[in-house]
Amino acid sequence: MPTTRETVLAALHARLQPLAALTLRDEVLPERIPAAGLIILRDGQPGDPEVTLSPLRYHYQHRAELEVVVQLGTGRASAFDDLIATIGAALEADRTLSGLCDWVEPEAPASVDLPVEGAAALKAAVITVVLHYTTTGPLA
Repeated sequence: MPTTRETVLAALHARLQPLAALTLRDEVLPERIPAAGLIILRDGQPGDPEVTLSPLRYHYQHRAELEVVVQLGTGRASAFDDLIATIGAALEADRTLSGLCDWVEPEAPASVDLPVEGAAALKAAVITVVLHYTTTGPLA
C-alpha cells in the first residue's frame, strides 16, 4: 500500500497528464523538448510537520517542484506563458486532488532564458507546488 506522500504525488502527476506538454516524474531533462513543452515533477521535500495529539496526526506542507521548459525559435515567451496558465488552471480545477490533499497551492514561477548552442533557446522555470496533507505517521 503506498504512503500518503506517494499517493498525493502520484495524484498531482496524474492531474498534469492531460495537458498538451509532456509530463514526466523525476526524470532527467531529455535531449529534445516537445513542441508543446515539458513538465518534470520533482518529489521535493515534505519538510517538518506540525504535530497534533489525540489523535496523533502529522500535518505536512510538502514542497514539490515542477520544472517547466519550452523551446521554440519564435513565440517562446507566449508559449511559455500559455503553458504556465494551463498548469494553473489544472491545479485550480481540483485544489484537493480528489480529496487526497487539504489544499494544493502553486507559487509564482521565476523564469529564465537559457541559450542552447546551435538550437533555439530554452525558456524554463521551477514552480513550487505546496501540498497540504495529513498522515498518521511520518512514514505513513
